[in-house]
Amino acid sequence: MSANQAALEKRLGHAFAKPWLLSQALTHRSFAAEHNERLEFLGDTVLNLAITQCLFETYPAVSEGDLSRARATLVRQETLHAIALNLDVSPHMRLGDGEIKSGGFARASMLADMVEAILGAVFLDAGYSAAFAVVSHLYAPLLADFEPGARQKDAKSLLQETLQAAKLPLPEYRLLTTEGAAHVQRFEMLCVVAAWGLEALGTGVSRKLAEQEAAQALLAMKPLGKIKKTKVRPAVTHKTSVQPARLDKPMKQLKLKVATEQTPQ
Repeated sequence: MSANQAALEKRLGHAFAKPWLLSQALTHRSFAAEHNERLEFLGDTVLNLAITQCLFETYPAVSEGDLSRARATLVRQETLHAIALNLDVSPHMRLGDGEIKSGGFARASMLADMVEAILGAVFLDAGYSAAFAVVSHLYAPLLADFEPGARQKDAKSLLQETLQAAKLPLPEYRLLTTEGAAHVQRFEMLCVVAAWGLEALGTGVSRKLAEQEAAQALLAMKPLGKIKKTKVRPAVTHKTSVQPARLDKPMKQLKLKVATEQTPQ
């Protein structure tokens, strides 16, 4: 195992007896035939069970409906993306050249999938108890400010309300590239908050989805202390290939509020 993977193990709170499982969990199908999709499938189930147990034990007075909505929020892509940023998973991912060029290292969906695959790998390596311990460790900062039964906003709404509460200008969304045929287009959007001196990329099959991913990535970079302003890039008005910026300030704490009106998936 490489020193980098050893550092990732330390952040996970789990030392692999079978290091190859972690390597496979970090391998995208574009890189090798032995990839992480089956581990991702397994990890999704492990995560749902672990979160269910955690919520059941932590909130004995909360109703079944609110527990279901809480679980839906905790296992969704936006939450897993924030956890991936906190773990600093991107430098460990093994992607093919095409995925690298298209910004796979910063794509929220891919980072979320990697977290699920890692949990699947932990389960195969040491069983459910070890996987539950890792989930409890990773989710501890989120559960510390968890509010069962409260309303959950989407990333764009949450970012806008956060800025409005601080009396700061609203974010700016810039279209960087549009690729593919009309029925299979992929959009790349840049979200810029000049007051924070931050920008983040998002991609999706629609501009709306790309904006949501960019907003979520920027929320994970939100300054927790004194804001240090940096120069943001100018708008791009022509098709270009943009290398996704590395998120150097991963999430330390993400406040989760669960919708009372949202139907669980």
